[in-house]
Amino acid sequence: MTLVRRIWADILDLPAVDIGPDDTFLSLGGDSILAVRTAALVRRRAGAVLALSDVRVENTLAEFATAVATRAPASGAASVPDLEVTPRPDPRAAFPLLPLQQGYFVGQQDAWELSYASAHHYLDFALRDVDADEAPEALRDALYRLMIHQPMLRARITADGRQHILDPDDPDAIVAPTVYDWRDADPEEARLRVGELRERMRHHGPDPQTGPGIDVRLSLLPGGRARIHSATSLLLIDGWSSGLLYRDLLAFAADWNAVPAPLDVDFGDYATALAALPATPRWIADRDWWWRRLSQLPQPPALPLAVQPDAVAEPVMTSRESRLSPARWQALRDLCRSHAVTPSSAALAAYTVALARMAGHRRFLVGSLQLGRLPLHPDVHRMIGPFSTTVPLAIELDARTTLAEAARSTGEHLGRALAHNLVSGVEIGRELARRRGTTRPVAPVVFQSTLGVDAAMGSAVPEDAGPLGAVDLKDHHQELRTPQVALEARLYEARDELVIGMSAVEELFAPAALDALFTHFTSLVAALAEPEGWQVEHSLPQPLDPTDDPAAPRLHARARTVVRTAGGLPRDALEQAIADAWRTVLGLPEHEPIDRATDFFATGGDSLLAVRMLAMLARTGVGRVPPRAFLTAPTVAALAEAVRTASAEREDEHEPLR
Repeated sequence: MTLVRRIWADILDLPAVDIGPDDTFLSLGGDSILAVRTAALVRRRAGAVLALSDVRVENTLAEFATAVATRAPASGAASVPDLEVTPRPDPRAAFPLLPLQQGYFVGQQDAWELSYASAHHYLDFALRDVDADEAPEALRDALYRLMIHQPMLRARITADGRQHILDPDDPDAIVAPTVYDWRDADPEEARLRVGELRERMRHHGPDPQTGPGIDVRLSLLPGGRARIHSATSLLLIDGWSSGLLYRDLLAFAADWNAVPAPLDVDFGDYATALAALPATPRWIADRDWWWRRLSQLPQPPALPLAVQPDAVAEPVMTSRESRLSPARWQALRDLCRSHAVTPSSAALAAYTVALARMAGHRRFLVGSLQLGRLPLHPDVHRMIGPFSTTVPLAIELDARTTLAEAARSTGEHLGRALAHNLVSGVEIGRELARRRGTTRPVAPVVFQSTLGVDAAMGSAVPEDAGPLGAVDLKDHHQELRTPQVALEARLYEARDELVIGMSAVEELFAPAALDALFTHFTSLVAALAEPEGWQVEHSLPQPLDPTDDPAAPRLHARARTVVRTAGGLPRDALEQAIADAWRTVLGLPEHEPIDRATDFFATGGDSLLAVRMLAMLARTGVGRVPPRAFLTAPTVAALAEAVRTASAEREDEHEPLR
């Protein structure tokens, strides 16, 4: 127990003598993000690989120490996925996409509802007292060193859904920042130009399928001011990675001689190791746990829509933002500790209460974005990469509930789900969609919290960036473009303030409805800063799943219309070529016949394999069909007919005018 007490003391910045065996990690100020960092330290110092269920914030020191002893190497515990992350023989070799990467990749193919040409995060923030003569070169040098240090910033995605890392000497590997010199503009013109740049970058982000996955720009403004603008692909960089990126980028800009400790492994090594995860007893146990519960999972909240998701013309997400002052944010944290819940659980409770009021029912499914970094190597938490995963949360609120009760309930739901999250939400969603016979996203309403990241990383973003001047994170702007997500709430810290954000596909909803939801959500979060706010009783609608009412579009999964096709063996060479492609991507035996009327997804296919199969047909000259057309009737016979139709249309386009 002594070693674990010292680890807790280091993580929580507390004297070891003040930590007793019955103290919980949560009561001492810990949260889920710090718990993950604790697991990494345990692996490094004790050689024990912890399961996610071992690092729950509700655990006492004694319970945590028991888990560490159980997972120690000498115990031979077999239920933990003790995968070894080692350097690959060829660091430039292709490696697989992780599940959430696959979801983002598919979401960029203009096939599924709410697709985007680029899935990315946009951020700009203010700089003061900038040395305009030195700043561009300082930023250029900092970005160069960062891209050398972090291999995933040089990654590319192939058309069939794989990834590889470019060598630093590759002429396409390293990008330089773009610099705009608007120092001579009047303040209003400078403001307009910044706004125009922001609009361009939030709409058109980097795509590692066609080039770099990061785009960094610097706008020099009047009065010694400037802004850093960045757009980062979600295929390569997650929320934790964003923190690493800006910390290191600004630290490099401040110090030309800064040299970080080298990384012994890269994300490709990690992803390659995880390829063995589905064969481990722990992964199989987690999958079985989820599969037993799939039939009980509810629909997403049936939020009232202005249009159906498949009718959205341009799925652009817009953001709303509110803040709590440092004093109120501290008060909220103190009250969370007294109620034995994390701030993230409390905020999730507020979100679900607001959603229940808007949707008209109190039983629904919400997706929760989580770190997903398994502590398989000491460098995992130092690497930029897309480690994040999603966890589906089945929310069922009482008819009359307080935020204190809802926070405890949602925290328990989240804790149980996280104890079984070796199987990702993407994999769970695919199986759920297959059983429901739908291609619509099953969890398009999302919650994410990065509260505690600064503490878990051990430092905040630097305030002094050398020639780039003083960093003012309170003056910042963020936008998200997350495929297959209609509505997303997120919480994070900017210096000592709490930021509450909500992004939504604006075209889906009536603007007044989104404004009302955000106002309600933020007012409930703000109420958590007062003792009485936890005890106010909220009346909520009945826990009934919604029915599909065509007259009033709602956000929930509908079964896909099945197109009936005569079955049997392929009837011609085109159908046979398509069947052969299916057999290849699905890994079916050569002798196994494929019925021309069989549904691709019922045969074991998923969205990534569908994109890969269509890419194979185009690459081998069989034919090119848009993914959206394939989804309407995913059979060999229907796909063959779509190939013929597309070929005829292309011939008509090239027919000379008479």
